Amino acid sequence: MDRETLIARRRRLLGDAPLFYDEPLHIVRGEGVWLYAADGRRYLDCYNNVPHVGHCHPRVVEALTRQAATLNVHTRYLHETILDYSERLLETLHESLSKVMYVCTGSEANDQALRIARHASGGRGIICTNLTYHGNTAAVDAISPLFYGRVTPHPDVRTIPYPDSYRPRDGLAGAALTEAYLAEVAAAIESFAQAGVPFAGLIVCSIFANEGLPDVPPGFMERASALVRAAGGLVIADEVQAGFGRTGQMWGYELMGFTPDIVTMGKPMGNGHPVAAVVARGELIDAFRRDVMYFNTFGGNPVSCAVAAAVLDVMEDEGLIEHARVTGDYVRERLGELAARDERIGDIRGHGLWIGVELVHDRGSREPATDLTRRVVNTMKERGILMNRIGEFDNVLKMRPPMPFAREHADLVVDALDEVLRAL
Repeated sequence: MDRETLIARRRRLLGDAPLFYDEPLHIVRGEGVWLYAADGRRYLDCYNNVPHVGHCHPRVVEALTRQAATLNVHTRYLHETILDYSERLLETLHESLSKVMYVCTGSEANDQALRIARHASGGRGIICTNLTYHGNTAAVDAISPLFYGRVTPHPDVRTIPYPDSYRPRDGLAGAALTEAYLAEVAAAIESFAQAGVPFAGLIVCSIFANEGLPDVPPGFMERASALVRAAGGLVIADEVQAGFGRTGQMWGYELMGFTPDIVTMGKPMGNGHPVAAVVARGELIDAFRRDVMYFNTFGGNPVSCAVAAAVLDVMEDEGLIEHARVTGDYVRERLGELAARDERIGDIRGHGLWIGVELVHDRGSREPATDLTRRVVNTMKERGILMNRIGEFDNVLKMRPPMPFAREHADLVVDALDEVLRAL
């Protein structure tokens, strides 16, 4: 079936659901860091962080099929797999984060995190950044202003400017910039008090991924967390994109130098299988479970936990966290060489295999090159390399490849980007 027929059929059945690229791809198979289209052409995947340890990793597929052929039920029966996996997962987190609740998606995880924070604090008010996305349930849509013009009409939500050192508030830098962004947190807390809305907490993506991976002013998250807790709120770290080692550390909050009260996770957790979780201080989950009858039919089922355990096995046995750190440093080094020759590369940022490249008309003006970025993304696709774009002005090239992405793949990407930028 040709592409235009597929698109028309999709719109008839699914509505105007979003598709990537000016000319969407028809993908039929994946293996490792490669995706294969219906016409047989292969594409280097620099975008999809869900197949975390590689598309269709044989050990993950084997764990899934073995458990699916043995048993798959809900979690109201005793089963060791969920306990074995939970112990391994909790060992990777701060010792205060000692209990876990399972769900199926990152949206569900963030939804439950809000419920726990509001239950524990007795409040309703939630602070988020003005360019974030935390999911698509009714509750988390209210804290996802990315697609709503950086505002939210919800009376229980306040947005704050995301912390950014490249386009800093009022041209500030260093400690003064940190103080300016902290003042926004304090003002949001005070706004709730003035409106008579009891405060519940702050939720952030630990690495501010949808905001464009900005370099966060030093000490911001640690001190913002202190402000939140002093006002009786809790701190939620959304690790749905940042977690499981892509940054070169297991969790994004470790990079940002703070310890949350609640952590949410999903996407890479199951290598494409829908499994997600909320981890929190034990007393928070205990109190929530005492008062709320929470149950998730599929969350934490034996197949999901077997798959998630296999992902951890592969990460450990293949040394993928260190690999992400070393390979990501190499990518940024090579991009730096390219930036030395091209004034349109305004900033190179990120951690490990979470990479952002901000394109501008020139580094002096820092004027966002939004159209150029769109053209680069689509031209790179035509060259057989998949990436996308994010950020306030849609001018940050977004790369988050599967973890086995290696130096030879990095060379393919940077060499192609060099050629594409020259051509454009």
